[in-house]
Amino acid sequence: MLNKSIMDGDNPDLTEERMKGAFDTDKMAAVIYGSEKFAIRRREITESISRIPQLADSKPFSFMTREEKISESCRKLSVLSEHWNQLIDTNNEEEALHLYREVLGLEGHAFSLHETMFIPSLVAQANDEQQEKWLGRAKRREIIGCYAQTEMGHGTNLRALETTATYYPSTQEFILHTPTETALKWWPGALGKSSNYAVVVADLVIRDTHYGAHPFMVQLRDEKTHNPLPGITVGDIGPKMAFNGADNGFLGFNQYKLPRDHMLMRHSRVEENGTYTKPPHAKIGYSSMVKVRSRMAMDQGLFMVSALVIAVRYSAVRRQGFLDDKSREVKVLDYQTQQHRLFPSIARAYAFIFCGFETIQLYDQLLIDVKNGDTSGMSDLHALTSGLKSVVTHQTGEGIEQARMACGGHGYSMASYISEIYGVAIGGCTYEGENMVMLLQLARYLVKSVELVKTGKSKELGPMMNYLAEPDTQIDLTSGPEAYVKVFQHAARRQVWKATDKFHQLMESGQSRDIAWNNSAVELTRASRLHTRLYIMETFIRRVSSISDVSIKKVLIDLVNVHVNYEVLDIGTYALEHVSSTQLDSIRSQLYSSLDTLRPNAVSLIDSFQISDMQLRSVLGRRDGHVYTNLFEWAKASPLNQTHVLPSVNQYLKPMMDKAKL
Repeated sequence: MLNKSIMDGDNPDLTEERMKGAFDTDKMAAVIYGSEKFAIRRREITESISRIPQLADSKPFSFMTREEKISESCRKLSVLSEHWNQLIDTNNEEEALHLYREVLGLEGHAFSLHETMFIPSLVAQANDEQQEKWLGRAKRREIIGCYAQTEMGHGTNLRALETTATYYPSTQEFILHTPTETALKWWPGALGKSSNYAVVVADLVIRDTHYGAHPFMVQLRDEKTHNPLPGITVGDIGPKMAFNGADNGFLGFNQYKLPRDHMLMRHSRVEENGTYTKPPHAKIGYSSMVKVRSRMAMDQGLFMVSALVIAVRYSAVRRQGFLDDKSREVKVLDYQTQQHRLFPSIARAYAFIFCGFETIQLYDQLLIDVKNGDTSGMSDLHALTSGLKSVVTHQTGEGIEQARMACGGHGYSMASYISEIYGVAIGGCTYEGENMVMLLQLARYLVKSVELVKTGKSKELGPMMNYLAEPDTQIDLTSGPEAYVKVFQHAARRQVWKATDKFHQLMESGQSRDIAWNNSAVELTRASRLHTRLYIMETFIRRVSSISDVSIKKVLIDLVNVHVNYEVLDIGTYALEHVSSTQLDSIRSQLYSSLDTLRPNAVSLIDSFQISDMQLRSVLGRRDGHVYTNLFEWAKASPLNQTHVLPSVNQYLKPMMDKAKL
């Protein structure tokens, strides 16, 4: 069988869909996860976890209080501590992330920032001596760390952070201080109750001179008692829209003393006498954020995939209405509206993940280059990941919400679990930089690139900006996906130049640079979105073109066709500057044809991600497709159903009804 998810006793409607698949889902998994070796390891880890009963959820997350969720994740971490080495290669970040997703889910846990921000910050920002002191302890989980940058009053604008780290040469100490309530660190994951250390970003002050945001290694709690140290104010910020298994926290300092060598000094340094050495690149301190942003395309793609697994499987077993055969209701997946709702999101999810692989490789190469003294790639990657972070998180939110609505009324139930997926994923629109601000950061780079072209310095353009110097040409839409790339290049180039010209004209009219920028901001953000979507399309086509397996490549080409047609139609206002309305009508027809072509492989395409029921935590998205019996069992497990008569009925409703009878 080509689809490896088929098992005896499954819902026959779902088995029928899986039998239609024209490719091997294990081979597709190898493409999705980067290698056959890792795809196999994921399955092995999942299987090993299933043999440890203590790692199963004690009850559905949806029926847990917030305190129970935090306790549950800590319980599981304790169990995992006895099995780390048997389950995964502890030095393999991808294996660790898969383990966390399986066992702990996506609602957060005590190590949620430890692995993704704290350790990477030590790797990228600490010098050799500091890594010798702390990195091993962090990797062995002797200590739990987080990353504390965002403040109550300031997030994206790092230059305005209020927390200060003032250096005193006489004592060779920094004094960390929170001068106002708005200077409290606010939002760092696992800070509230779990972490005993943090990489804290504060404004470095030496002899009344402010040098801007710098990272410091700070102990927050006593390692024996876990109580906050004197001078530390720390706690939980309260419940959130989602992600409530995590203790996002606040942090304040009252003249807290920190030894000089606790400033992370790989790239910048403060000598004993207070002499300051600045980093080789202004944005090098952002490397931890760039790392997170470089992963976001992949991680957000996986969030969207989780929702799509649920929606596509459920659409294959949910029957509603009639088409030709009036003897039996049809699968809702047969409706063109359902396909149009879900299939472009499947294509985007694949595109995001393939794009994520490329940006992660770019980040890994940047680390090597920076270590060797070459910071030339920093601006390119910072701009790229700023745009990706914004576009991908926004489109992921749209895709997940469409998946929820595609499940009809049951999608609104926590039994679908899509609302939790949405709540966690949509946070990406604001953490690691608010989306509009990120688009404007990319826009600054785009404007500078246009200015290079205008001044005859096109040779200085970054490799991702070369198209901005190319002339407009005629486009033959029959020449394949590359023609659609040309449409996007035309649209992005025209919008980038248009926005840049508006910005320059406003300045020439007498407006200050900041005012002119603000008055051009909407057009600039539009330029950034088009540029970013162009890059995603290019990476998708590049990755698919490199695949050698014929059956895998064929279905991915079908997916690319859905993607390029849908994306061009989605920017139809811009595309009309380069293609006719008749050509757009033709693209629309091609999209509907592509949806029809993709239909037999829809379930196999989402099955290929091989997301276990344990990780998915959805009644509607069960691998076996037995939704309705299990939906009833899930409802019966509600705490409200543990008694027939609630105290509130006896206390309030019955007296009210009895009174009304008099």
